[in-house]
Amino acid sequence: MEIFIDIWVEDRESGNKTKANEAIYTFVAVDDTGRPVEVPQIIPETELEKQRFDAALRRKQLSLVLAGKMKPEDATELKALFM
Repeated sequence: MEIFIDIWVEDRESGNKTKANEAIYTFVAVDDTGRPVEVPQIIPETELEKQRFDAALRRKQLSLVLAGKMKPEDATELKALFM
């Protein structure tokens, strides 16, 4: 699961708000022994949710490829970016 966080600062005098940072936190569900477990996949509904869902899948595949846990040719979502 990924959580998006936007950080904003506000000038107290003018009330102007400026985006200062953003982050994506990744969480992994684990069992009692600390091993990752499968969880039901969400179904994105809005266009923004669909875009974020697809981007998360690409980030996951990239991480797996870089860690040597997935062959680059199996990273279908990443390959689709270049075709």
